[in-house]
Amino acid sequence: MTRDSEPFLAPFPVIPYGRGNFRSIRLDGCLYVDKTRFIRTLEQERYAFFIRPRRFGKTLWLTMLNAYYDRAQSKDYEAVFAGTDIGRQPTGNRSRYVTLYFDFSAFKQALPTLEEHFEEYCTRHLRHTLRRNRDLFDEETARVILGQRSISGQLDELFLYVRDRGIPLYVLIDEYDNFANTILAEQGAEAYHSFTHGGGFYRNFFAILKAGTAETGCIERLFVTGVSPITMDDVTSGFNIGANLSLRPDFNEMLGFTEDEVRDMLETYRNLGVFDQNPEAALDTMREWYDGYRFAKAAGNVVYNTDLVLYYLKHSLPNEPGPDNLIDANVRIDYGKLRHLLTVGRQLNGNFDLLREVIAEGRADSEIVDSFPLARLTRRENFLSLLHYFGLLSIRGVTAETPRLGIPNQTVRRLMYGYLRDAYDDVGVFSLDLVEFDRLTRRMALAGDWRPALERLSTAMAEQTSVRDYLQGEKVVQGFLAAYLSTSSYFVFHTEMELAKGYADLVLEPRPARYPGMRYGYVIELKYLARGAAAAQVATTAAAAAAQVRGYLGDGRLARRYPEAQFKGLALVFRGWELVHSAEVAAAG
Repeated sequence: MTRDSEPFLAPFPVIPYGRGNFRSIRLDGCLYVDKTRFIRTLEQERYAFFIRPRRFGKTLWLTMLNAYYDRAQSKDYEAVFAGTDIGRQPTGNRSRYVTLYFDFSAFKQALPTLEEHFEEYCTRHLRHTLRRNRDLFDEETARVILGQRSISGQLDELFLYVRDRGIPLYVLIDEYDNFANTILAEQGAEAYHSFTHGGGFYRNFFAILKAGTAETGCIERLFVTGVSPITMDDVTSGFNIGANLSLRPDFNEMLGFTEDEVRDMLETYRNLGVFDQNPEAALDTMREWYDGYRFAKAAGNVVYNTDLVLYYLKHSLPNEPGPDNLIDANVRIDYGKLRHLLTVGRQLNGNFDLLREVIAEGRADSEIVDSFPLARLTRRENFLSLLHYFGLLSIRGVTAETPRLGIPNQTVRRLMYGYLRDAYDDVGVFSLDLVEFDRLTRRMALAGDWRPALERLSTAMAEQTSVRDYLQGEKVVQGFLAAYLSTSSYFVFHTEMELAKGYADLVLEPRPARYPGMRYGYVIELKYLARGAAAAQVATTAAAAAAQVRGYLGDGRLARRYPEAQFKGLALVFRGWELVHSAEVAAAG
């Protein structure tokens, strides 16, 4: 962790939550976790493509590269990079390039005017680059370049000019697929294909970039970021514009924070007297909710989500208890942007079944595909790979050389439950009044009255017959129940929590810090029987569930963690979609 050499304007380094401009973060004396050492590794690749989930630090990385390589920013180099790894030992390419920087999330994205706004945006930023390098591009040269009718023509003219004069050019593109994903989600595949296939303007743009990276071209370096490889595959006919670094172990920690980096942040602010939480307790919370991202099969470490760690710190300084809601709404991929992946017409598709399976089982074994077009997204390995790139699945292990993908943390698990609820509601399979249900879970938390909430869910499942086809198997029913119980803000929700040498299906921990007077938590064991199971089998299964719950309640960790709380045990038995047994279970002895 580094800080600028100038005195801080605040008594402690400001948390740069929501900020992505490296230069301003450094000059303003904000917190910065030093990732500049990766510049040396990156220089081994001339043309690179890098995928990471939303809010994972991509823009900060791009603006850092821009500040480091841009010859027009050389006068600020010492102030901006002082104290960093690369500042102490820069490469020979420091401040050497004319940099051309594009952020493709930064213009209006309505389809009728998309090409017009794209052209205007790119021309504006190209003009800015020429002005900042007037010693290389005189007024007449700039007029000739900008006089071309399209950005593709302007870039072609620029490339010829810099090639003939040996001017090194570095092209940086952030959020390359942002507007493409928006159009795809909101207007469908046909609209998306109109500019990514055939003679579409975006395909033409990348054709010019590809020509610029050829042996006779003039782009010396290119770095592109996004959240998925789909658009790149579509606009380049198979992803042939550069090296995909997303799955390489030497870049696994380039974005995101390692646990040592997070611990160092907590200790730094504690030593400054502005973080009064127990650092290890805070780290335990963040590990459960924000950690678990492993992007490369051979990587040794997992990383924390950058945005979520900064979000937690922002709500903890100075000497605050942390955020009321552990999930930052900004990390959520809106269901509307996933709808086209999960539905066809008004029907849930095979991708939804696969998503439901992953949520129920908690894992899926699959190779991670580095490139695939939109047309092949229904293939199992491609859809699972997309969930991995989105940060919804992470590599949890490797079995027989095949990655085992799993949900990385509590935050993502909550988001996945939300996608289940939204998808069921979207196609009319199942809906629930969540305001009313929240009131019922409040009674669970404050009064220990759990039956109305479960009965409300059970009644809705009986009344809405369409959902029954989706409720087959214990894990599926457990996932369905979890998807709705997890909407409650009154509990910290766990699945498969280790207790008494076993794994409790569902544990609802109380949140007394946020809700003073809250007394109750829950340990729930769920059993599933086929629709034709006899009453005697129900009774036997219910007894087994009750015995397991008694064992879980006897684990002293719950009482030690929440000495003022009372944990209630619940044994539930479903026969198909129907809840046929629900009983409270007392602890043994």
